[in-house]
Amino acid sequence: MKYEYLDHTADLKIRAYGNTLEEAFVNTAVGGFDFLTDTKKVKKKIEKKLELKANRLESLLYDFLEQLLFLLDTEGYILAEIKDLKITEEKTSESSKAKPLSAKDKSLSNSSKMNISEDKNNKKFSLQCIVLGDNYENYEVKGNIKSVTYSEMSIKKDKGNYVIEVVLDI
Repeated sequence: MKYEYLDHTADLKIRAYGNTLEEAFVNTAVGGFDFLTDTKKVKKKIEKKLELKANRLESLLYDFLEQLLFLLDTEGYILAEIKDLKITEEKTSESSKAKPLSAKDKSLSNSSKMNISEDKNNKKFSLQCIVLGDNYENYEVKGNIKSVTYSEMSIKKDKGNYVIEVVLDI
């Protein structure tokens, strides 16, 4: 199973799976668009390249899904397939990393000196992919997705596989 719909009061909650993070991202997007129409029936007439960057994986997922919804809303673009999705992680430049506070800093007593170590916020994630699809007017569309939400969003690695949960406002 690539994804499943979970019970949610008023919105669409998707749990998507993947052997890789990239596969889980793809399955999340397909789960959202399969709610609208059968993506297997959508012709691959229009190709678009997406490139996104974010400081957190959750933000990257949000931006990725939001970009697909933007294409749907502004161009009538409905997803058929996502190809060559690649997520990379890079450290930010040395100048933007948190640095330890100086021992000469008079505003800190000995008991309050801190050393801020590098954490997840000093990383940048990027996503590149090619999406294939067509104009939605050629297909039966069953509903509408208004937006992506951060509510209940999670990206986890469980027993070597990735599991993503996301709620879409419908």
